[in-house]
Amino acid sequence: MNLHLPPDIVVIGGSNMDLHARAHEQVVMGSSMSGSAGLSPGGVGRNVAENLARLGDSVALVSVVGDDPIGDEVIAYTEDVGVDCTYVRRRADVRTGTYNAVLDSSGELVVAVADMAATDEFSPLVVEAARDLVKSARGVLVEGNIPVRTADVAIDLAREFDVPVVFDPVSVPKAKRARDLIRADRELYLVTPNQAELTALTDLPADSDAEIEKAVHSLHDRGVGVVWVRLGARGSVISYNDVYQELPAVPTDVVDVTGAGDAMLAAFAHELLRDVDLVAAARFGHAAAALTCGTHDTVRMDLSESLVRDCAAGGPVRATSEEMA
Repeated sequence: MNLHLPPDIVVIGGSNMDLHARAHEQVVMGSSMSGSAGLSPGGVGRNVAENLARLGDSVALVSVVGDDPIGDEVIAYTEDVGVDCTYVRRRADVRTGTYNAVLDSSGELVVAVADMAATDEFSPLVVEAARDLVKSARGVLVEGNIPVRTADVAIDLAREFDVPVVFDPVSVPKAKRARDLIRADRELYLVTPNQAELTALTDLPADSDAEIEKAVHSLHDRGVGVVWVRLGARGSVISYNDVYQELPAVPTDVVDVTGAGDAMLAAFAHELLRDVDLVAAARFGHAAAALTCGTHDTVRMDLSESLVRDCAAGGPVRATSEEMA
């Protein structure tokens, strides 16, 4: 990647190492069982950046890792797939984060333990150091794992240069603490909660279709241009201007759900850069998520624009050679 060229998208978020352990039998709490495990670089921000790079976009990552062997591996791998990691800060006083997930035999998450020491130490100064990078970008994506004060600075910096901002709340606890980031005096282009995160962001119920729609419109009232609510296996709802539309998920045989949401968001952002109709962009995102669910990888190794486009057009959700073996 030519680091002298301005990026299409700057991703500001966490980087860590993921360990996924999948049981081969029914999970019994408090007991050991047979299974398989894999280790790969992760973190919501880093995952989104890698997906974007694999889709062919110019992307830069602003993040924090420890000055340790795990941090070395995370950065080396991420650079190798085409992400500009110039603004990933190394800190000697913290360890690189780890995300340890246990999945059941169907690939659904049972429990996870996250050690995010480095991400917790992600200060606004790291974002300020990337000011020129943000200024030259076509879009900025901020994810909710980073401290609220840092996300606040990142959003203000992007808005200073009229760069559209995408905010991914990541989880219910992170959405609750980030509620004040969404306010009418500074517009956000896109916010991407799931149902539970939608409630956390709005303090409104989101169990029924009518409740979801009311909560979505409350975000519009607070300056959010596009709201894309992920509904899991059901699909999603996208709302903007006079459009409010539910989209079905793409059917797939689930191997591992980890990283599917990151792929979904990255693929949607990939299409936004091309001024694609937002409903079509959401369908593209669903296809990327389905393809990612069909692999053991947090980010699908053979992900490409052509693969996702074929799937979005109704083609099969192809497994990787590893999964077919």
